[in-house]
Amino acid sequence: MSLPKDFFTQLEQYSELSNREKAVFVEIFGNGKSRVQVTQALNISGSNVSSCLTGIYKKFSIRGSGPVKETRLREYLQKRYSQQKPSGRLTAEVAEDDIDALVQEIREQVKPNIKEKCGTIRVLDMDQPVELTGERGIYTNVNILEKTTKRRRVKIGQLPPNFDPEDFEHFGLHEASEKRMSELQALQHHKKLMVLGKPGAGKTTFLKYLAMHCIEGQFLTNRVPVFIILKDFAQDPKQLDILQYITQQLFICGIHNNSVKTEQLLKHGKFLVLLDGLDEVREEDTKRILWQIRNISEQFHTNQFVITCRIAAKEYTFEQFTEVEVADFDKEQIAIFAHNWFRLNCQVKAERFIEKLQANKRIFELATNPLLLTLLCLVFEENADFPANRSELYKEGLDILLKKWDAKRNIERNQIYHNLSLGYKEDLLSEIAFTTFEQKNYFFKQKTVESYIAKFISNLQVANLEPEVLKLDSEAVLKSIEAQHGLLVERAKGIYSFSHLTFQEYFCARKIVSTLAYENLVKHINEKRWQEVFLLTVGIMVKADKLVLLMKREVNKLVASDEKLQHFLEWLAHKSSSFEYFYKPAAIRALYFEMTLDSEQNKLDNTLGWDSKNTLYGLDNALGWDSEDTLDDIEIDWLLNHALTNTLVLSDDLANAFFQGLDATDILDETIDKSSRGQAFIARDDAWCNIADIDDFLEKAIGLASSLRSEFKTALQLLKDKLNETIPEWQNLFEELEEFGEWWQENSQAWTEQLIALMIRHRNIGHNWQFSDRQAKLLQQYYNSNKLLVNCLNSDCNISEKVRQGIEHNLLLPISKLETENNTEIF
Repeated sequence: MSLPKDFFTQLEQYSELSNREKAVFVEIFGNGKSRVQVTQALNISGSNVSSCLTGIYKKFSIRGSGPVKETRLREYLQKRYSQQKPSGRLTAEVAEDDIDALVQEIREQVKPNIKEKCGTIRVLDMDQPVELTGERGIYTNVNILEKTTKRRRVKIGQLPPNFDPEDFEHFGLHEASEKRMSELQALQHHKKLMVLGKPGAGKTTFLKYLAMHCIEGQFLTNRVPVFIILKDFAQDPKQLDILQYITQQLFICGIHNNSVKTEQLLKHGKFLVLLDGLDEVREEDTKRILWQIRNISEQFHTNQFVITCRIAAKEYTFEQFTEVEVADFDKEQIAIFAHNWFRLNCQVKAERFIEKLQANKRIFELATNPLLLTLLCLVFEENADFPANRSELYKEGLDILLKKWDAKRNIERNQIYHNLSLGYKEDLLSEIAFTTFEQKNYFFKQKTVESYIAKFISNLQVANLEPEVLKLDSEAVLKSIEAQHGLLVERAKGIYSFSHLTFQEYFCARKIVSTLAYENLVKHINEKRWQEVFLLTVGIMVKADKLVLLMKREVNKLVASDEKLQHFLEWLAHKSSSFEYFYKPAAIRALYFEMTLDSEQNKLDNTLGWDSKNTLYGLDNALGWDSEDTLDDIEIDWLLNHALTNTLVLSDDLANAFFQGLDATDILDETIDKSSRGQAFIARDDAWCNIADIDDFLEKAIGLASSLRSEFKTALQLLKDKLNETIPEWQNLFEELEEFGEWWQENSQAWTEQLIALMIRHRNIGHNWQFSDRQAKLLQQYYNSNKLLVNCLNSDCNISEKVRQGIEHNLLLPISKLETENNTEIF
């Protein structure tokens, strides 16, 4: 049977054919000619005809061999033609009715149903559904990645050689480097979309939003939205096809002549068909559903189709669909979501939530996943804070991804490897996490992680040890963990990592606890990247006494053999013992530790690249120190220490101010280079502020010293007066800085020595310790390790009171004090 040429030209596949393929296609399938006749009509060889037919079959997704392909394509075309050929009744209705009016009529009739299905969401432990859109709506717009992560081609060797795990979500492979668009832009650019995403990325919520946005007249106002949960559709006992299912949905909405109107709207491309959760369809239903989606999307190709599916869930491709990926939330989206969540109850809590989130990088990292962000909001809503024991929070998040998220939605997924129970999966992930983390491998090749899986499976008693079977099993297990749980993800083609560094650290800690590998762990106490693993390990342990004691002994070893550092700790113990009040002695030792090293900050920063502002503070607070409630004599020490610190850098500040050779008048001269004038202004202003700070610190110290010996107060006042004698008027110091600079160059050494002598004589501070580079580095490690230890004690883990008190009492003490106090049982 011959088919009209205009029918062929309307097929979406026709536009993809080459000119020669189009000619061959029409001659054979439209005009009914044989291959021999085509070679004569088009003046081409038989091999060219065969080549064209191969291309044609590929475009139409026809499989088989020999004559079978031609027969299948003819059947397909005949079916398409019969479906598109309108009946007399339909033709009459199209002629009589205005299709746009019909669209608006149907939209009004389906609106209640769409709002019922898509207007609210309820996930995890929400007490009740929440509105998705509108003034009370919780929906946060998502970003769409134009290029999916699994299709990127990057080699391991292209990763930064000195990768910092703190920047896990900001390195070259992360999706932040990919081009993004809004969800509505994606629909405007592509009529057929396959939206991929990790578990909990918000794919269903995204489709519901599209349905609501459409039916509320905000988007695609000339289309009728249809929302289909593919799992429910596939398991419907009636086994309807998608066309029949849509017709049934219109009937449920009370639409008369629903069959005719459905066909009419489909033919004119007036449906927005939203197909949710292709990955949730059972294995036995998959082929049928795939065929139906392909059939209706090809037959009625002028409609808009959006399918959602988990990344790596199944290996199939819809040739006419564009694959995109839902991006993780960024900082702005997290903030918007939090404000939307908390605004109905307490907007202040939203601000506090964001502050707490930003203060903890690991928890913030989890918040990039909308499902885990919802969990964080639920936890914070109840306690106005996150748990001190973060391992409990991470375990709850992992339980959601491993089992609860599917269970709450009644989704049963296929077990790729039936002997791999949930417990075994956790053991496997722990093995992978520990091995890769210990090797500093945050990203690993697919074949590497498959080898870990194969080794794990081979150790199971019921395992099939055939190499080929193991290889296939390990690949399948990897894909299932990615698709079903999203804990391992393909960052680029053939390159995997844990979805969050937090989960790699958690499973690493879990492995350490299960194997009792505590002595191996404490060897890493000085490594920043292991700090979270320590905190998680003590949180997972039933009782953490053994680990914290091992940590304390390891910390003591750091400085045990250095005589000068032991002398420094002895001074620290002596100085802190001169105060008698309610603060813990260890908190005072920590305060003076920080205070003393402040004066050596320049040396440490320049020599070691050490930012003391980030590392040398917090231990005193962790031990209960309250800077708002400080005694006068400690406040004096703090002020004098800052005055000395500023004094030690003032010469450098002045040198920078005069380096450009520009005075205050030159800075205002617009004929001089603007950049040079700007640098000179900043340097001069820094020096001026430093001098003012020194004067201010001394002024406050003198005011507080009234309760101390008058000799000390008088000496401080004389020192301050010397500084002020060179500054007749403070308001003119900026312009007359050169005059002060000359005085300072001649007198700075003597003036500074007098300040140090006063501090040593009257306050026992300001000693010039002259630490070597090696000693400075050891002190940094010693301080940070003690801070980690205290953070472990404060993490709400289970530690006996005897061990806790013993460790706190002996923090920052020299070895001699530990031996004197006979702490051999603990140390």
